[in-house]
Amino acid sequence: MPITADTSFLDTMPANVAVQFFERVAASPDSEAFRFPRGEAWESVTWKQAGDKVEALAAGLIVLGVEPEQRVGIASGTRYEWILADLAIMCAAGATTTVYPTTNAEDTVYILGDSESRVVFAEDDEQLAKLTAHRAELPHVMKVVTFEGRADGDWVISLDDLAELGAKRLAEQPDVVRTTSQAIRPDQLATLIYTSGTTGRPKGVRLRHSSWVYEGEAIRAQGILGPDDLEFRWLPMAHSFGKVLMSTQMACGFAAAIDGRVEKIVDNLGVVKPTFMGAAPRIFEKAHGRIVTMQAAEGGAKEKIFKKAFEVGLEVERLKREGKSVPLGLKVQHGLFDKLVFSKIRDRFGGNVRFFISGAAALNRDIAEWFGAAGITILEGYGLTETSAGSFVNHPDQNKFGTVGPVFPGSEVKLGENDEILIKGPGVMDGYHNLPEETARTLTADGWLHTGDKGALDEDGHLVITGRLKELFKTSGGKYIAPPAIESKFKAVCPYASQFMVFGDERNFCVALVTLDPDAMAAWAEENGMGGKSYTEIVRSDEVQKMVGGYIDELNSHLNRWETIKKWQVLDHDLTIESGELTPSMKVKRNVVEQNHKALIEAMYA
Repeated sequence: MPITADTSFLDTMPANVAVQFFERVAASPDSEAFRFPRGEAWESVTWKQAGDKVEALAAGLIVLGVEPEQRVGIASGTRYEWILADLAIMCAAGATTTVYPTTNAEDTVYILGDSESRVVFAEDDEQLAKLTAHRAELPHVMKVVTFEGRADGDWVISLDDLAELGAKRLAEQPDVVRTTSQAIRPDQLATLIYTSGTTGRPKGVRLRHSSWVYEGEAIRAQGILGPDDLEFRWLPMAHSFGKVLMSTQMACGFAAAIDGRVEKIVDNLGVVKPTFMGAAPRIFEKAHGRIVTMQAAEGGAKEKIFKKAFEVGLEVERLKREGKSVPLGLKVQHGLFDKLVFSKIRDRFGGNVRFFISGAAALNRDIAEWFGAAGITILEGYGLTETSAGSFVNHPDQNKFGTVGPVFPGSEVKLGENDEILIKGPGVMDGYHNLPEETARTLTADGWLHTGDKGALDEDGHLVITGRLKELFKTSGGKYIAPPAIESKFKAVCPYASQFMVFGDERNFCVALVTLDPDAMAAWAEENGMGGKSYTEIVRSDEVQKMVGGYIDELNSHLNRWETIKKWQVLDHDLTIESGELTPSMKVKRNVVEQNHKALIEAMYA
C-alpha cells in the first residue's frame, strides 16, 4: 500500500532555521538537547543552555560585522562546538560554509576563497595552520575563531572570546539576535556545502533556510522520530547527512549525543544507548564483517549455533514480510536463538536501538536483511547534497529491503531519460555557487533536479536505485554492467572486504581491485599464525590470496556470466580519505582509484 503523506505542515513551518531553533528552545527549555564527551565523562546541556550559548556567539558574529548571507566557514570535525557555531552563524543571518577537517590546505583555501568567507571557525592548531600559512590568499577572512587552538588575540580569537564579545552586545541590545533572526527570509542562503566530487574542484551547493526547515518538518510529519528518541551522532557535520539530522532534531525535539571520532562509535553506542543513529553503509559493513569473523574464529559449537540462528532469523523475517504466519516450532527456535545470539548482537549497539538510518551510498540488501534477522532495523534513505540530504526514507512500519522508501511529503519524483531519477521540492538547492552553466545542466527551468542516478518506482511508490548513470559501463560484447551492484554483493559475501572496485568498460571481461579491512585482517593474522606481520605482508600472502579467490568464486556464482570477475588484484593498502581515494562520506573516488592503479588494471588485460 502506498503511504499517504500529510503535507499540512508545509503551511505552518517556521520561517527560517533561527526561528525553528528558538521555537525549540522555548518549547523544551529544560529538556536535554545535547551531550558530549569531556575527558572520560559525558556532559549534558539543555535546550535553554544551548540557546543562551548560541545567542551569545551569534551576537559576537554580529559585532564582528557578519551581514546577512555573508559566509562563515567551519573547518572542524563533528563536535558540540561545531553545532553551536553553525546555529550561531544562521541566527546571525550568515551562511555556514562547511570544510571537512581532512580537506587539504589547497582545497580549504579554495573553498574559503570561492565562498568569500568573512570569518572561519577552526577546530585546533592543525586547522589553524592551513589558514595562517595561506593568510595572504584569504583577503576576505577578517577573523578566525578557534575551538581549542592557540589564539593570538588579533586575527585568531577563542570561542570564549567571541561569546564575550556577544555578551557585551546583548547587555546593550538584548534583542539584537532575535530581531536579526526574525528578519531572515525563508529563501535566504543558510549553507554552502562544497561537494567533494570524484574529479576536479569541489562545487558549492547553495541551500536555503526553508530547505533545512522543510527537511526536519517533513521527517517529523512522517512520525518516524519523536521527542523521546536519543540520537548518537558521529557523522561529519560538514556533510549534508549530518546537517539534516540537526534540522530533524530541532523539529522533533529529541536529544543528541555528539562525538565525531569514528574509532569510538562502538564504545560510545554501549555508553550512550541511543534509540537511533544515522550512518554510511561502510559502518554497517564493518560491523557485520567484525561480528561474522569473530564468530568464525570461535569455531565449534558456538559457530554452528550462530549460523543456525541466522538461518532461522532470516526465515522468520521472510515469512513476516510475506504476511505469512510463523510455525510454532520455528517461533520457539527463534525465541531461543534470540536469547543466545541476537540479544548479544543488539547489546553491542547499546540495546535500545529502534532503528539505524543508512544513507550517503547504497546499502547491500543481504547486509540489511542480516541485521533485520538479529532484530536490528536499518531504514535506508536517499538524497543528495543538492536536495539538502533527505528526499526518500523507509518507514519503520513499512521497511522494504532493496528500496530507499517513498519520497518525502511535499516533494515529487519522476523518471526521466534512461530512467534517471528527477526530484522537485522544497529541499532542492538554489544552484551551484558561481557556476551558472553547471547549475543550468543540473536544474531544469521548472525546478526538477537531475540526480545522475538511475531508478525504478515499485507499486507502493518506493524508489529502487538501480545504478549511477556515469558508473554504468558497456563491455566490448555490448552488455551493460552496474559496478556498484556487484561491489556491494562482494562486501556481503566477504567479511574481510573493505572496498571492491569493478572495471571493464569496452573490455571483453570484468576485473576487480580489492582492499581488505585492516582491523579484520589484523585479527585474521593473529588466528592464522601471521600476528605481528605488516598489513602488506599479510594481504600479499598465499593464504590471503587463496581466501579472497574463494570469496570471488562465491560472488561469481551469483552473477550473470558477463558480469563475472575473471581477474583481480588485492591492493597493498586500504583506501582512505587522507589518500584522496575516498570522499569524507566514505564513497570511493572511482576515477582517482582507476588513475592511481592504471598500470595494474592494464596488466590484468595484458
